[in-house]
Amino acid sequence: MAFTPLPLVDDFLVPYHVGHALLLLFGLSVVGAIPLGSRKIVSANALLFGVLFLLTPGSLLGGASNAFTYRFLGIALLVVAPILFTTARE
Repeated sequence: MAFTPLPLVDDFLVPYHVGHALLLLFGLSVVGAIPLGSRKIVSANALLFGVLFLLTPGSLLGGASNAFTYRFLGIALLVVAPILFTTARE
């Protein structure tokens, strides 16, 4: 039987859930937007991910305690994003 790496990948990905993936994407998108030098883009990004964290079902976020944490992060991003947008120059 030929070696297939699928079980290795599956064993690596089992402990992660959608909340982890959204958090990783948010971090990568902020790091990717920093070289552009526009706080408006960063604030639009934060607003988008705030909405995503709030609208993602709790069962996909890894349980009740994790869902509360990610929803709280979503609310914080929805509060910070308009302030960042308003104070941006360009």
